[in-house]
Amino acid sequence: MSADVLLARLRKATHPLSAPPQAPAWNLAELDGLPLPAVPRQAAVLVGIIPRSTGAEVLLTRRTEMLRQHAGQVSFPGGSIEQGDLHPADAALREAREEVGLLPTQAQALGYLDPLLTLTGFRIVPTVVWVDPAFQAQPDPSEVADVFAVSLDLLMDPAQLETIELEFGGRARHVFQYRYQHQRIWGVTASILYNLRQRLAGAPIGRL
Repeated sequence: MSADVLLARLRKATHPLSAPPQAPAWNLAELDGLPLPAVPRQAAVLVGIIPRSTGAEVLLTRRTEMLRQHAGQVSFPGGSIEQGDLHPADAALREAREEVGLLPTQAQALGYLDPLLTLTGFRIVPTVVWVDPAFQAQPDPSEVADVFAVSLDLLMDPAQLETIELEFGGRARHVFQYRYQHQRIWGVTASILYNLRQRLAGAPIGRL
């Protein structure tokens, strides 16, 4: 698929930047029965798509082991939406600049995926961003242990996505997971990638 075709598909598949999604989180069924806050904290992440001659890639990070939450896990750049952020996209771009050195001139926000809720009480709005292939990561060592990219085709392949079952909160729950080289991409990050796949395919956002 050419970069122009992919860019057009991503624009069509996402919620417009002018109208961040207000719908409830799409993964609420998996969190049923858990003690979630009445008012979740608002957060945003950046789903960076890097066009390459060999095929598009998705920008990912591995968090440092010293962080209080999700230490050592694979994630997207992102964090809480702060008072100065006008839109979730502003927060995602700001956090990406702080965490991996992505400059505004290297990033073109395209639109939003569907919001999802985390066990830690965050309502996350993912922002899909077209990233300049000349971008060279400069990770903040206090937050990011590694920055890497994975083939978009691999992540969009249904055969590469596993569903694992965990016992939590008194019942069995299902969690998405990818295995890529020595990286384990699971939980919220894998759910966001699944949401991207479903929206690109024009398919319902539900469980496999």
